[in-house]
Amino acid sequence: MVVPQYFIQTNKITLQHYNRQNQHCMKRVISSLFTLLLLSCLQYSYAQSAGDTIVLRDIQWDRSSPAGMEELNIPSNGSLLQGFIYKANGHQAHPTLILLHGYPGNERNLDIAQVVRARGWNVIYFDYRGSWGSQGTFSFTNCVEDVVNVVAFCKQYADLFHIDTSNIALFGHSMGGWVCLKALQKLPGIKKGFALSTWDIAGDVAANKNNFDSIKATMGNYFVLNASVQQQYGPVIKNPAYFDLKNDGKALANKQIIMLDEHDRNAAIAEAIKKENKAYFDYNVWETDHPFTNKRIALIKKLWAFLNK
Repeated sequence: MVVPQYFIQTNKITLQHYNRQNQHCMKRVISSLFTLLLLSCLQYSYAQSAGDTIVLRDIQWDRSSPAGMEELNIPSNGSLLQGFIYKANGHQAHPTLILLHGYPGNERNLDIAQVVRARGWNVIYFDYRGSWGSQGTFSFTNCVEDVVNVVAFCKQYADLFHIDTSNIALFGHSMGGWVCLKALQKLPGIKKGFALSTWDIAGDVAANKNNFDSIKATMGNYFVLNASVQQQYGPVIKNPAYFDLKNDGKALANKQIIMLDEHDRNAAIAEAIKKENKAYFDYNVWETDHPFTNKRIALIKKLWAFLNK
């Protein structure tokens, strides 16, 4: 049988067209697969980064009671403490976080304050007596009393600042961690304390053999504190048991506490508190520095989960 020439030529053209169409489809399939793969990688990458991200959102003001900041002069045993409140949005009573700074108080952790406030909490920051412009004389025990007086201030002006006095928590850093754990014992209405890199004052003084010159060389003589090294550390030498947090487990038994450190030197303190605790206790050591520079988001997330526990 003889196949007509035009039939052969027509089928050649059809086959060539089919091959071109097939190649085009394959390119489209490959391109689509590549796009899907790229999107999957981007989504995975975003999911990974989102796990380490906390978003600080703009606040949509309640015009009748907008979020804001107000300076405070808080009475404390005849002196005035300088401070301020980051007010949450809305006229309802808000839970309130009190920030307790370290020694002398360069790190204020105000990134935490902004995030927590944006999520509906008031935040109060203040400077202890004798530090950073606050009146009075600085001492470690005065710092603890100052916290008690700040809480009393919150109760007195709860309506003015929309403070839910049944839901106040403490966050202390370094010396503020020590102050946090001591103040909790004097505040039966406050159940939660977050102690970040707590300063073991008693341990450091003992390590310096109760020698004022050694203490001064080790700890410094900060100009913001209006008390001498002898005035500050004399009470620690005289009554080390009070300053040693290992003795405070029973007094903290009914408190919810997180201790978070960048070193394991507080392990004995954590163990003593954990042994007696009946409410909630968590202790972790992270790979970071004293101000938790590389762990700010993880720190905020851990605190926020704790506040909502």
